Amino acid sequence: MDHVTGLRCLICGRVYHPKQIDYVCPDHGTEGIVDVEYDYELIRSRVTRIRPGDGAGMWRYRALLPVEPASVPPPLPVGGTPMIEAPRLAGEIAVGSLWVKDEGKQPTGSLKDRASAMAVVKAAEQSIGTITTASTGNAAAALAGMCAAAGVRAVIFVPQDAPRGKVAQLLAYGASVIAVDGSYDQAFEMSMEAARLTGWYNRNTGFNPFMSEGKKTAAFEICETLDWDPPDVVTVGVGDGCIIGGLHKGFRDLLALGWIDRMPRLVGVQAEGSAYLAEAWRQGEDPLTKPAITPATVADSISAGLPRDRLKAMAAVVDTGGAFVTVTDDEILAAIPEMARRSGVFGEPAAAAAWAGARAAAVVGLLGSRDRVVVMNTGNGLKDPDSAERAAASVGSRPTEVLPGREGLEMAMRALEVPS
Repeated sequence: MDHVTGLRCLICGRVYHPKQIDYVCPDHGTEGIVDVEYDYELIRSRVTRIRPGDGAGMWRYRALLPVEPASVPPPLPVGGTPMIEAPRLAGEIAVGSLWVKDEGKQPTGSLKDRASAMAVVKAAEQSIGTITTASTGNAAAALAGMCAAAGVRAVIFVPQDAPRGKVAQLLAYGASVIAVDGSYDQAFEMSMEAARLTGWYNRNTGFNPFMSEGKKTAAFEICETLDWDPPDVVTVGVGDGCIIGGLHKGFRDLLALGWIDRMPRLVGVQAEGSAYLAEAWRQGEDPLTKPAITPATVADSISAGLPRDRLKAMAAVVDTGGAFVTVTDDEILAAIPEMARRSGVFGEPAAAAAWAGARAAAVVGLLGSRDRVVVMNTGNGLKDPDSAERAAASVGSRPTEVLPGREGLEMAMRALEVPS
């Protein structure tokens, strides 16, 4: 791992040798999140953007990742997700072009597979056989799936109100699930303490710096798909902030390597009921000291009272000249069928929030008529079927119930306005 030069604390700027600390800067407790730094000259001497590396999916870019040369990734095909061009969505908000990056095609159905695959690799490098995390569902499912594929134990803390479909995934994968009668933030603190007491590998967002490094590979794929001509804007749902922070890191890596010539503007989309970062950005508050809020939103994957990766998330927006926008739960639910019908991509609420946010950004003039926009569909709609059903019903989509036989068929034809 000679291409990794250090781990820099985002609070005090202190740089540590890659093997000097496990997770965070010890001078700031659990808040001392660090950023992985690279020797870009060395990387340039080994790979080019014409051929970033061998292999498939996210591991095609392992020369740009903080992993040992001999490390073996879990045997699931993580990454390599499609970019769906969606001209009808582009027309809806009057931009030049628009793509949906469909992370719902990942093995467990969300972008979080990228981080969890990285967690399995880093745990194996330290010969740790149990990995833990807290999650409202997607990170947990991703970790459970990756651990099952690699034969590693997963211990997962979830709030008791996590969607049933997501918890079912965890149990099917054989993870040990601890359902906490409390909030996500309380589940997070319990998993942190469990990792400290046991020595389990800690996958938690905003604490483990390597999770951003896994998620940044989505930015690599976006740019390679667009022939290294980066989009003007990327919209993405934001809860803990690790995904937008990871995208920012990926684009920064590519700019430092000279593989792209500019940074996209990153637009973070938050639910109105969980708008910690949007509020901090608008009011000029310090996200390090801003107190936690009480979140309430249908989009569980972007519900966070105290975003754990808030420093990286804020930097992603500020450094790229982007913005935070907020959307209501009704707008999020409406975005599910709208995105599905105009692009063929089915997203869960937190994923559809990125499309709702693109709409909101266009309304306030953050998107231009020539802008090339990427909307991040971070999770499959089947992750939360109850919300999908509510969303469809809200736009009048319900099954037409009929009896079998000729009379029933005639009733169906009338409902479909087809002449009998």
